Amino acid sequence: MSIKSDKWIKEKCETAQLITPFETTLVRQVENRRVISCGLSSYGYDCRLAKDEFKVFSPIQGTEINPKQFDSKSLLDIPIRTDEDGSSYWLLPPHSYALGVTIEHFNIPRNVTAIALGKSTYARCGIVVNTTPLEANWCGRLVIELYNAANLPVRLFAEEGFVQILFFESDEICEVSYSDRQGKYQNQAGLTLAKV
Repeated sequence: MSIKSDKWIKEKCETAQLITPFETTLVRQVENRRVISCGLSSYGYDCRLAKDEFKVFSPIQGTEINPKQFDSKSLLDIPIRTDEDGSSYWLLPPHSYALGVTIEHFNIPRNVTAIALGKSTYARCGIVVNTTPLEANWCGRLVIELYNAANLPVRLFAEEGFVQILFFESDEICEVSYSDRQGKYQNQAGLTLAKV
């Protein structure tokens, strides 16, 4: 098993729609505004945080989190704000946990698995991203779990890079893929809550 390069990622995006929409280079500026990088990197792809769905866990309405019977009242919509440069962002309170979703849609090949990792720009601000697998033959938009470990609020910028996806290709095809076993998060189109 080996990590896949920018050349492989680009080829799979052109032939098998591995990632859509797909940025062929690492984008650091949009409309004369500096952004947290997104797009193709040397050995991965930096995904953007979608503007349409972002939720923060709150004890105000929920009493506990039960992954077998998830209560959506445990999550709050928080207002999106505008930065001085026109960027949109959410303010994640200290020691708070949030769910976001990628703009990008993935179509993972049967002999590939991928892992989502946090970007160092946010890690240096106290944001911890749960390592999330993208399994063989999974497709959909990726829900990402974010934790603010800092003692201060942190800005999370919409439509800018927030996680990097690393792709690993196996030398053999798996017997049972995510789609074969009808995985519960297959084809998720947005922020999907915990299921059993």
